[in-house]
Amino acid sequence: QVQLVESGGGLVQPGGSLRLSCAASGTIWRIYAMGWYRQAPGKQRELVADITNGGSTSYADSVKGRFTISRDNAKNTVYLQMNSLKPEDTAVYYCNAKAVRVGYWGQGTQVTVSS
Repeated sequence: QVQLVESGGGLVQPGGSLRLSCAASGTIWRIYAMGWYRQAPGKQRELVADITNGGSTSYADSVKGRFTISRDNAKNTVYLQMNSLKPEDTAVYYCNAKAVRVGYWGQGTQVTVSS
């Protein structure tokens, strides 16, 4: 089993920044990629960004150039740096870890972008 604990959400004004963190523990050697998803009220959960063990990254078009995903392997932690935040970025953000034939989810952290 893999446990994921997220932190770093909150309320920020448009144009502001936040950094989300996701610390993994447990059978982490099974993980080959980690990522961030988000779900806004009334919408489906969508991929925001992910990063493989090799460091390859991918981003949703809506966040390219504004968000950066990174990882600290020594700390088993993945980060999502979010800059130039917009009201439409408001959502619950979930950390995800992918292992062979199974995925793991964090509990979610609320990000609200509002003036």
